[in-house]
Amino acid sequence: MKRVEGKVAMVTGASLGLGRATAMLLAREGARIVATDVKQAEGRSLVDEIVDAGGEAVFVRHDVASEADWENAIETALGRFGRLDILVNNAGVLGAGDVEGATLEQWRALMAVNLDGVFLGVKHAIAAMRKGGGGSIVNLSSIAGIIGYPTLAAYCASKGGVRLFTKSAALHCAQAGYNIRVNSIHPGAIMTPMLQELFDAAPDPKAARAQMEAAHPIGRIGEPDDIAYGVLYLASDESKFVTGAELAIDGGYIAQ
Repeated sequence: MKRVEGKVAMVTGASLGLGRATAMLLAREGARIVATDVKQAEGRSLVDEIVDAGGEAVFVRHDVASEADWENAIETALGRFGRLDILVNNAGVLGAGDVEGATLEQWRALMAVNLDGVFLGVKHAIAAMRKGGGGSIVNLSSIAGIIGYPTLAAYCASKGGVRLFTKSAALHCAQAGYNIRVNSIHPGAIMTPMLQELFDAAPDPKAARAQMEAAHPIGRIGEPDDIAYGVLYLASDESKFVTGAELAIDGGYIAQ
């Protein structure tokens, strides 16, 4: 039997990078997928690929900062598949800027996606999962939610917020007897389009990549599947005794 056979999984930010890898892996392991993103062409291409491989999937255009969009996405999942067992809060944005240089508008725009979006997802997923008898919520934070970076003031604050909000929601669900687990994943540098854009913007992209690789004790930058397999574990019943935990998948970065 596949590891998430028969489960229904919603993955936000599913069109590219970590979200795409996660949606593909969950589908290969038997889950029916609700893929959401603001990038519609890429999202529909993902769904087509899952369906062509014999899986079941639907795409929903979804701005995670919008509560109305969350309500629509959840309703789509329940209407199409009858239940929601897994939510992967993956959608996020990266914004550079130190505490003196960042503007309030930039701060609020980043928080709306990275933190408000996670709050809304957890809130509405709990209501849906309670109807089905339980579930697993996986929130993507970052190593920047555990350690600080001087040039990522808002990003660090948002990902640190995801880390502790996850623990609060996990305790709430456990104490309420909901059978809903909530955990966070903290990736190091992962080779995604977002990271490639950072390298491309550097004066010397090759040197920037080499520096990033050297910062990880394992000696390389991670791949999207490195994170997807962590999500799969937390989404599956293999982790039935795991809630409120933080899983660092970072090549040893924060162990230094």
